[in-house]
Amino acid sequence: MTALRFVRSVWESFRANSGLEPRLLDNLRVTAAKPGLVNFELDIKKEHTNRLNILHGGTIASMVDLGGSLAVASRGLFATGVSTDLNVTYLSSGGKVGDKILAEVSCDKFGKTLAYTSIKFANTKGEVFARGSHTKFVALAWKDPQNIVEEIKRLESESSSS
Repeated sequence: MTALRFVRSVWESFRANSGLEPRLLDNLRVTAAKPGLVNFELDIKKEHTNRLNILHGGTIASMVDLGGSLAVASRGLFATGVSTDLNVTYLSSGGKVGDKILAEVSCDKFGKTLAYTSIKFANTKGEVFARGSHTKFVALAWKDPQNIVEEIKRLESESSSS
């Protein structure tokens, strides 16, 4: 299974089983994934905005959280661990209803206990408006029978040798 297909299956599991993500981020689309790197996009709707009718900081923070989980999934973990630290830096307004958010998230360090991820958010002009980081405790996630870590490692080594 490719990293993209696996990450999308993990996202579908979030949508089916979580309380927050299907309500707030249901129209989020995973557009690309390879081991350690995921891209997604979101069209801003009214429920994503604050009372100023611009993208709410909480929506961005939720995407930092979810994005970190999807980056961990790109390494083959189906159960993506639990958050130990989450940081968001807001650089400018993220847009208004009808605008599109483009996100790129990487799994910078992937260990047996912790995974460290970083994310940046841009508009369709490529202007970065926020960035974040997310640290996850993954020690228990390694036991999930739906993990495909070894398969992802094999695919990664095959693609880097060609």
